[in-house]
Amino acid sequence: MANVKSLLLGLMVGGTVSAAATLLTTPSSGSDVRNRVKNQGTELKDMIANLKQDGLKLRKQLTETSKEGAALVKELTQEMKKSVEEWKDTVEPHQENIHQYLEQIELSLKDLEEKMKTKNS
Repeated sequence: MANVKSLLLGLMVGGTVSAAATLLTTPSSGSDVRNRVKNQGTELKDMIANLKQDGLKLRKQLTETSKEGAALVKELTQEMKKSVEEWKDTVEPHQENIHQYLEQIELSLKDLEEKMKTKNS
């Protein structure tokens, strides 16, 4: 918002300085100069109004985009939680079987070690 105020202030100061320079350096008549200054003032007002409208549109778009982004993040988080829960539900029944299989492998390795010890002795 500070940048917009600085821009507007710069435009107004620049417009005032250019109007004063035009008045002081012009060889035209007073009425011509007044008409040009009036036209430039009107153009400056229009430009400021357009900048203000564009700023408001941008603000509205940013607000909508941030709301949509928050909704998407929330939806994605819910989907990820659901996927993790489904994965847990899928893996959990097999977890006991895997544990038993590992115990069998461990017993087989111990038996093999004992056989190797007796064979080497």
